[in-house]
Amino acid sequence: MEPLEYDEVLEIYEPVLGMEVHVELHTATKMFCPCPTTFGAEPNTQVCPVCLGLPGALPVVNKAAVESAIRIGLALNCSIAPWSQFARKNYFYPDQPKNYQISQYEEPIASDGYLDVVLDDGETFRVGVERAHMEEDTGKLLHVGGATGRIEGATHSLLDYNRAGVPLIEIVSKPIEGAGARAPEVARAYVGALRDLLKALDVSDVRMDQGSLRCDANVSLKPIGAKEFGTRTETKNVNSLKSVEVAVRYEMRRQAAVLQAGGEIILETRHFQEAGGTTSAGRPKETADDYRYFPDPDLQPVEPAAEWIEELRGTLPELPWIRRARIQADWGVSAEVMRDIINAGALDLIIATVDAGAPAEAARSWWVSYLTQKANVEGVGLEELPITPAHVAAVAELVSSGKLTNKLAREVVDGVLAGEGDPETVMKSRGLEIVRDDSVLQKAVDDAIAANPGIVEKIRSGKVQAAGAIVGAVMKATKGQADPARVKELVIEACGQS
Repeated sequence: MEPLEYDEVLEIYEPVLGMEVHVELHTATKMFCPCPTTFGAEPNTQVCPVCLGLPGALPVVNKAAVESAIRIGLALNCSIAPWSQFARKNYFYPDQPKNYQISQYEEPIASDGYLDVVLDDGETFRVGVERAHMEEDTGKLLHVGGATGRIEGATHSLLDYNRAGVPLIEIVSKPIEGAGARAPEVARAYVGALRDLLKALDVSDVRMDQGSLRCDANVSLKPIGAKEFGTRTETKNVNSLKSVEVAVRYEMRRQAAVLQAGGEIILETRHFQEAGGTTSAGRPKETADDYRYFPDPDLQPVEPAAEWIEELRGTLPELPWIRRARIQADWGVSAEVMRDIINAGALDLIIATVDAGAPAEAARSWWVSYLTQKANVEGVGLEELPITPAHVAAVAELVSSGKLTNKLAREVVDGVLAGEGDPETVMKSRGLEIVRDDSVLQKAVDDAIAANPGIVEKIRSGKVQAAGAIVGAVMKATKGQADPARVKELVIEACGQS
């Protein structure tokens, strides 16, 4: 069935969203056992009887994970429960070796908060937070035989239990109403704001591409003016901000087409197809009754002291959006420029480069233009490039001190990226430093003048601006290493215009 046009959807229905965001904490060990949590380790090498659910193995709560959960709850303006407990969420799925997941149900550690998110035009939209609760992650299914690595088209699946038991915080929004046409944008902005906040809290690396931040997008439609929500679908594990927006928009259009044709929306999970920006049916969605929650008999309730909660409140950093506004004012840049910086993932790198001594404008230029291009070509994030903010600051200093032109500086950066050493070393080993020796420059000037008599006559007749052509010839002859200002002086002197 062809999805309805987006404008038609909005004429008939109001979207209601519910966002479930799962955050892997970057603790050294798992939620209930001492196994390491290193990403990318050989499959099934970071497991033990506890996280594999073997008989007689008893879990022990990771205090650092509880601390992170409280800090997340405080940052989301939640109430922190003085008493909360773990529950067993019972279901069978191959990536859950115990056949149940340790989670929280009726008594989450944090509840009833909110997050204000800034939309593209600067408008603020408040998203209510129902709860943030602790649980353990599941293992990972590796789907083999298909073209995309997803379950669609796969011939079989392999299991890696390294991730089983990694500390996880699930942040569940309240129903998001009133967004109208901007619902997909609100969904993207909300997940983006959460990612920025969690990164600022330093509780997770929030790598959506690696699964440490995963989003399930619940979407339903109700006729405009109606009070009851429609039946929702849950699009699972959407792994980029852009995909969150695309998935929500498509699901609104798909559901509207089904409803307009007289059909019914099925309460189900759905899979997002990156290639086409569509969703496909997964499995019927369980309800709370299906999971048969009950308190975990092997774990004590969590009872954080009020003093500890207040101590953790004092560790909260400046909120990312407040920090961005302050930095934008300090740098004197427009909202559009700041948005480009954020979209490039360059803000923290630029700040570190400025802290290392570079002017803000030079730092922005390197990271947002040249280095972003390099990262795109390599298919990696900016932070993954083999160059540090200190390196970039050193290159900026070499330019400002007159040792390098901008063109030569790019060659130096290329050398650093190639692993040839720090900027000073690359400059010397490649022989890129600007030539200032008048005896060397004078010969290059004399050769250029001899080769361009017509231009020389123009300069001698008073058209001094024509000297640029001679300067260009000298720069070419010296492979860009001549000091252009000094070359111009020598050209004008040689032409009798000094």
